[in-house]
Amino acid sequence: MDYIGDELTLFSHATNWKGYWGNKIVPYLGSDVLEVGAGIGTNTQHLISSNSVENWVCLEPDPELAKRIKPTIAYQETHKYKLEVNSCFLKDYTRKKDFDSILYIDVIEHIENEVDELKLAVDYLKPGGYLIILVPAHNFLFSEFDKAIGHYRRYQKKMLKAAVPNGLTKEKLIYLDSVGMFASMTNKLILQQKYPKIKQIKFWDNTIIPLSKVTDKITFNLVGKTLLGVWKKP
Repeated sequence: MDYIGDELTLFSHATNWKGYWGNKIVPYLGSDVLEVGAGIGTNTQHLISSNSVENWVCLEPDPELAKRIKPTIAYQETHKYKLEVNSCFLKDYTRKKDFDSILYIDVIEHIENEVDELKLAVDYLKPGGYLIILVPAHNFLFSEFDKAIGHYRRYQKKMLKAAVPNGLTKEKLIYLDSVGMFASMTNKLILQQKYPKIKQIKFWDNTIIPLSKVTDKITFNLVGKTLLGVWKKP
């Protein structure tokens, strides 16, 4: 699988953003974590040092991206956690154990049949484990940028709930980055850029994200350009 687009490198500069949503999922990680579609490892880097993590498995079907994960994290065998990287899809991965959490961070919008993917993922979870999903929100924001990086769709709450297998308990389903939603609307209606520039990413991360942290609380996470969901397996 060859990855479409280079937004992984571009958004690696969004450290405030990764810290913002990352803090909301850390309590659900547990000790054994499976990250599907790990890219170049920038999300892994922000989460793997959580005190609860003992074993982290990255799946990344693009072999060139998978090669970059351990260098991105500067992983050494002496770290307190163990990191395993596999260049494959979930359906091709032979697990050694089940997981406390499975992460899909900006991934399922790239999968044509995400319903079957998530059904398979639940089989890899321990009882009481968590399915954690972060996706771009609102199809009315679907833009040239989405097309350029291979998105099939963006999600409302109803859409994401419909994609998650029955029988799981919803723990969290919230929108994030309320101010950024209006920036995305500006891009769609006026700028129509296929790719943002690095200075725009840094402005969004350093200026808009701190504002969104405030407005998200004021609006009770009812609006935003990103949707975060956490479900628990019985």
